[in-house]
Amino acid sequence: MSCGSGPAANSNTAGGANAANNSGERRTVLVELFTSEGCPNCPPADKQLAFLETQQPVSGADVITLGYHVDYFNDRGWKDEYSDANYTKRQQLYAARLGAQSLYTPQMIVDGQTQFVGNNAAKANEVITRAISLASPQVTASSNGNTANVSVSGLGRHMTGTAVLAIAEDGLVSRPNTGSNRGKTLEHISVVRGLVPFGKVSEQAGEFQGSVQLPTSPAWKQANVRYIIYLQEDMSGRIIASGRVKPA
Repeated sequence: MSCGSGPAANSNTAGGANAANNSGERRTVLVELFTSEGCPNCPPADKQLAFLETQQPVSGADVITLGYHVDYFNDRGWKDEYSDANYTKRQQLYAARLGAQSLYTPQMIVDGQTQFVGNNAAKANEVITRAISLASPQVTASSNGNTANVSVSGLGRHMTGTAVLAIAEDGLVSRPNTGSNRGKTLEHISVVRGLVPFGKVSEQAGEFQGSVQLPTSPAWKQANVRYIIYLQEDMSGRIIASGRVKPA
C-alpha cells in the first residue's frame, strides 16, 4: 500500500466498450477517488476532484464525483475521520478487476474501467473525454420526501448488476496536527458517507426500476449532502449508468 508511486501509477483499462453516444446530450461519467488524509500526495488529488465536480471542465460530460477515504493510513500518525474499511475493500475489488499490483492513493477510477494516479489532471481529462464517446443508459432519479424513485432505460441485455445509492457530503475541512499532512488545511468535496445497495439489474430486463430510502445523520450537514445513483456490473465492475437524485 503506497501513496501515489510505483507500478500502480500506470493506467489500466477494463474491456467492455459500448457503442458511441451520438445523442448530443451531456453524458454522465462517474469519477471515484480513493484518498486519505494520511497520504501526503492526496491533497492535490482532492483539489482535482473538487475541480471536476464544480467546474465540469470536459465538454459533453456531466462529471459525478465520489471520494472514498481508505483506512490503511490510519496507523501512520493521523486517523482520517472519514475513512472506512468498506472503502478499502471496494478499492481491493477494483485492484483485482483492473490488474493493479497494489493498493495506492491517490487513485482515480473512471466509470469503473480505467485507473490512474488521481493528481494527474491531464490523464483525468483524457479518460473522461474517452468515456463520453461510449453509450450510457439514461438514469432518472427524483426524491419524494425521504425516498428516491429510480428508473434506468436503455440497459443492454445479458448483463447483471447492482443498483447503489451513494451518500456524498461537500464542504468538509480537517486540520491534522500529526502525520504527513500536519499543519495543513484539508478541504474535501464528495466525501462518501455511505453506500446502500438497493436492487439488482436482471440479465434480460433491459431496464431497471426501484426505490431507496435517503439516509440522514446528525453527523452530516444535510445542506451539503448529495445523493448519487449508480448501476455497476457485477463481474467487470464497469459502471453501467450513473445519475444524481434530483429534489422533488
